Amino acid sequence: MAENSVNRSRLRVWYRPMRMRDSEEGHRVATPLELLFDLCFVVAVAQAAAGLHHAIAENHIGHGVLSFGMVFFAIWWGWLNFSWFASSFDTDDVPYRLVTLVQIAGGLTVAAGVSSAFEGDFTIMVAGYVLMRLAMVVQWLRAARTDPACRPAALRYAIGITIVQILWIVRLGLPKSLALPSFFLILLAELAVPMIAERKRWTAWHPHHIAERYGLFTIIVLGESILGATTAVKEGLDEGEHTGSLISLAAAGLVLLFSLWWLYFDQPGHVRLQNAKSLFTVASWGYGHYLIFASAAALGAGLEVAVDYDTHTGHVAPLPAAMATTVPVAIYLLSVWLMHIGPTNECRPIAIGFPVTAVLVLAASFTPAPIHLTALLAAALVALTVFATHGEPVPGESGIDAGQSPGAKKGTPL
Repeated sequence: MAENSVNRSRLRVWYRPMRMRDSEEGHRVATPLELLFDLCFVVAVAQAAAGLHHAIAENHIGHGVLSFGMVFFAIWWGWLNFSWFASSFDTDDVPYRLVTLVQIAGGLTVAAGVSSAFEGDFTIMVAGYVLMRLAMVVQWLRAARTDPACRPAALRYAIGITIVQILWIVRLGLPKSLALPSFFLILLAELAVPMIAERKRWTAWHPHHIAERYGLFTIIVLGESILGATTAVKEGLDEGEHTGSLISLAAAGLVLLFSLWWLYFDQPGHVRLQNAKSLFTVASWGYGHYLIFASAAALGAGLEVAVDYDTHTGHVAPLPAAMATTVPVAIYLLSVWLMHIGPTNECRPIAIGFPVTAVLVLAASFTPAPIHLTALLAAALVALTVFATHGEPVPGESGIDAGQSPGAKKGTPL
């Protein structure tokens, strides 16, 4: 009997039926496999930011911003779909781990194709992206086989994702004149698949787990900004010139990044998810984070452009050099405001403070010290947030504000 029990235990470790997890499961946190997944995606984010920096420094601003947006979508969408699926169905058995490792390999292939994509060749990137997404199809088919309750949604996911991947491959053979329109049409198809798949029954997800996963990716993109800016400053200091301005710029960049971290994590993200009662609310939060992630990643490129400008190694004019930092910061502030604060927030100082600060940051582009002023404005917004919410209970920590689940299961449109 004891031997049979051990054998069954080993079998459960090797293979577990994939069924929806409890959306109110206690102590749900990111797994080591999810952390490895994030770590590998750091490479892709770094490559995208490097491509944007190079394009802006060479005064190819429009092309650089457009290419960055397209490339970052592939990175973000692959990460997002894995994260929401894992929140609902993570079995942490051998098949699940192996398929996830295939997704990681696809993400690294995407990273390898970023530089070519900035030059207009998306072949390598599409190969990695399709590999990631087809691995996701395998996961959905497995869920459909072992969980009858979610089978219709899982099959719609699998069919929809497969069709869209065929479209990405077909797009590689289209004329250049159709490259951009076809990209946005297929992008809309990608975004539509979850909305169609979830239209009748939502698959389960864990609000705290999803909020943690999004917070971890925010830290990743902010970390890439710190790394990029630090590398640029180091290269400037190694030349032995402009030491004072570079140290001053590094200090301003550090204050700015600290402030952006503070502002994102000041309000717990899971509260809005717990209170979500419609597919649109959850989708707007999940999809809307594209702007937060992309702007945080672009900030690193902007700080590198600022270093290039101060050391006279770039070819960009003063205003575009300033806006390479101020525009991402303004987008970040507005996005965090919409995702976590909201224009109807009862704390009026921060409800108004975020958009006003975003406007002032954009205005700082026209001043002689745009990076320093932007850092000062962001720090002032942190101070305003601290003082305005001093003594107020943190949402989710009391019975009134906890935002109890409106149903037995939460859902994800992602």
